Amino acid sequence: MKRVGVVGLGDMGSGLAKNLIKNGFETTGLDLDAARMAAFIEMGGKPANSVAQLGADSEAVFVMVMNGSQAKAVILGPEGLVSHMPSGGAVILTATIKPSEARELGDAIEGSGIILIDSPVSGGFPGAQNGSLTMMAAGKSDALDEFRPVMEAVSKTIHRVGERAGDGQVMKSCLQSLIGSIFGATFEAAALAAKAGVSGQKLFDVFSTSGAGCGVANTALANIIDRKFEGTGSGIGTMHKDLTISLGMAEELGVPMFMASTAMQIFHQGKTRYPQGDNWVCTRIMEEIVGAELHR
Repeated sequence: MKRVGVVGLGDMGSGLAKNLIKNGFETTGLDLDAARMAAFIEMGGKPANSVAQLGADSEAVFVMVMNGSQAKAVILGPEGLVSHMPSGGAVILTATIKPSEARELGDAIEGSGIILIDSPVSGGFPGAQNGSLTMMAAGKSDALDEFRPVMEAVSKTIHRVGERAGDGQVMKSCLQSLIGSIFGATFEAAALAAKAGVSGQKLFDVFSTSGAGCGVANTALANIIDRKFEGTGSGIGTMHKDLTISLGMAEELGVPMFMASTAMQIFHQGKTRYPQGDNWVCTRIMEEIVGAELHR
């Protein structure tokens, strides 16, 4: 079995590491947060002191950082993965970054002997922790075949969406534009129900068994009626960042995005008002405006 590394052990990366270890992979991890490192060691992971050390000890490395600048530093920096991983190793980019940034990484890594698999994920905190993520993988077929067992350890579904770096991020951008729009509509519906005096439980029962019921809406509504606006593993900053990427791509391509643009403003006000909150905290602002709250 291949030796695997994980850079970034937050809500998502810790889930990757947990399931790699569970599936028998020797797993090395690195995070700047000492508490996250301690939790990783407790689950049976091997700590690294640097990206260089992690790269040298790994044949495949998941990069689960927050943005493109961090991804570039981890992969291409002087002490980065490309300079220290064994030839034939793969960097599996599971972070969500701009498609253009992923393409730049792909161009820079070309000829280095290291493979880049551009594979952002969907499923959020529950999917990462349960090993049931959906992966949008872009890379050469032989590379995807070789590293499929590593990816299967952290996912339920792997879609092959292209061969070049950036193809995975394009797919993720399209997906996030839809997810953000569903979130925004759910928040508005919750505020409407609150003002009308509707029971949160009854609203959930109807929504979840209707044609509109889906994982995105159901999860959001459940957290709203349980008043869980922090600590659910879905920090608002991530969706805000993802929608920024989606709308940036739309701007480059000249595609109007009415729903996603409105959702972006909903998340923008939520991030400004409650920067430490989770996605559903946007509902609190709407509730403040209408003077009513939705409870289970």
